[in-house]
This record gives sequence, structure tokens and C-alpha cells, in this order.
Amino acid sequence: MTEPVDVGPVAEAAARIRASLAQVIVGAEEAITLLLVALLCEGHVLIEDVPGVGKTTLAKALARSLALTFRRVQCTPDLLPADLTGLNFFNLKTQEFQFRPGPLFAHIVLADELNRATPRTQSALLEAMEERQVTVEGVTYALPRPFLVLATQNPVELEGTFPLPEAQRDRFLLHLRLGYPDRAGERQILRRFQQAQPLDEVRPVLDGATLLDLARLCRQVLVGEAVEEYLVDLVRATREQAGIALGASPRATLALFRASQALAAIEGRNFVVPDDVKRLAEPVLGHRLLLGGVGLPEARLRQEVLQEVLARVPVPVEDEARP
Repeated sequence: MTEPVDVGPVAEAAARIRASLAQVIVGAEEAITLLLVALLCEGHVLIEDVPGVGKTTLAKALARSLALTFRRVQCTPDLLPADLTGLNFFNLKTQEFQFRPGPLFAHIVLADELNRATPRTQSALLEAMEERQVTVEGVTYALPRPFLVLATQNPVELEGTFPLPEAQRDRFLLHLRLGYPDRAGERQILRRFQQAQPLDEVRPVLDGATLLDLARLCRQVLVGEAVEEYLVDLVRATREQAGIALGASPRATLALFRASQALAAIEGRNFVVPDDVKRLAEPVLGHRLLLGGVGLPEARLRQEVLQEVLARVPVPVEDEARP
């Protein structure tokens, strides 16, 4: 049997990052937790929300908290793949072609309004997100590690947009929404931003190398056989559920497994419990499902069919769940 791992460093690092982000972001505790899960899995995040709720600010604060490089790309219909990956140009001084890296060569890349980019440009992200590399004119260049894509899209604007294909959605570990702050939170935002820009006060609390070490530690979190079977049954049930035309892929199974390990470590546990899996089911699986039903808003329908899946898959009892 595998020896239990000490996840104390993961929980401590998560607390430091959370405290750093709290200097800028008001509320959104669950969204920040999910973002920490993505960091520890080296997974990408799709943020779907209306403008002005702090998506860009959150990405910048995260990059500064981790002493990582950050690039933002405003996606538009005229954005070309080379605008993301980079291109070869002829250097008149050296009389040779040189590669000029694009904005993908950063640790954290914010692709703002990704669904406004054309499918051709969206596809330029596929290799980067899956293999952490880009290929330009037959030459492959490795991307920095850790590498995280935060992509946003506006759920209420449809004109001039190109919906993300299933292959693109499947490469995002998590889908989340920040939501509006409550009344007290909105007043706190007014006071916090009255005389200063809190983002300027954010200082690094963790470096990239340490983050990668913590990510490796998370992969040693124990998953009992009963929880493993529950997780697999949950994903497979999405392929048989009425209203779902295309269920979650094996990549989704692995994503839910890794995310559950990371969430357990953040919570200070060296083992996964069924509640970790249930808590992550919607943000990990929801955006990957292709729905076959009509009549309800897509987000609401996804939530409803996932709740039906969760209700009909038996949950292991506590004694069975412990590894």
C-alpha cells in the first residue's frame, strides 16, 4: 500500500495564495478554490461571465502572487494564429530568419473573449494547451512551465462570436463563473478602490518551481478503490443520460481524478472523499457535454442533467471511501 503523503505544504501554499488574491478580489471564494485546483493540476480554465466582474484582475493578481509572467490577448475576428504563437521574421542585421515568440510564451495567458476569435485561431491553442508546445513552420518550441490558459467568454453576446468546438472545450480542466458580489462585497470594492489600485500591492508568495513541486505532491494523494469506481461510474453515466448527446471523454475522467486529488490536498487531506468528486463534477464535466435537448438555456440544462446523473449514481459510504 502507498504511504500517505504529507499535504501540509499544499494547504499552506493555497492559503497564502488565497490571502494574496483577497487583497484584490472580493468574495468569489469558490471560484478562487477552483482556480487553485487548476494551478495544482496544470490545467486550463474557461471563465464564462459578463464583463466587469473581475476576470482580468483575477488573472493578473494570480500571476503576481506567483511571480509568473502574464500576457493578455484580446481575441477578435481578425486575430491570426501567428498573433498567438509567434512568427519567423527576416533580421536585416544578421541576414537570417529569427523566431519572434507570441503571447503564448508566458506562464499565464489570458485569452479574453476567446469565442470572438475564428475557429482557425482557436485551433492554434489546441497544441499549446495539450502538449505545452507550439509548432511554427515545422519547428517545435516548448512553452514555459507552469503554463496556464485562462480563457473568457461573454455568455450574453452572440453576434460576432464563434462557439468553441467540443475538442477545444475538452482541453479546459475547469469551467467557472465569478458571479456578482453581494451588496456588502460591492461596497467593499468601492472602499478598496477609492484611493489606490490594490493590484499594485500584490507581491509574490510562491515561485513557479515550488508550484510544480506541489503539483507533483498532489498526484500522490490517495484515492480509494470505492471512490475511484464512483468517479468512473459518474463519468460513464454522462454517456448514457437522457438529454446528453455526447458524454464526457476519458480525458474528463482523468481531469476529474486529478482535480479531486488537488482539492483534497488544498483542504488538508491526503485522501479523496466522494464529496470532492461531487463538488467538482459540474465545473469539470459540465462544459464538456454536448446536449441533445432543447427548450432551456444551455447552462441551466447542463446543470440539471448533471444533477440527475449525480442523483442516480450510488455514493460510497464513508468506510468504503477511505483508502
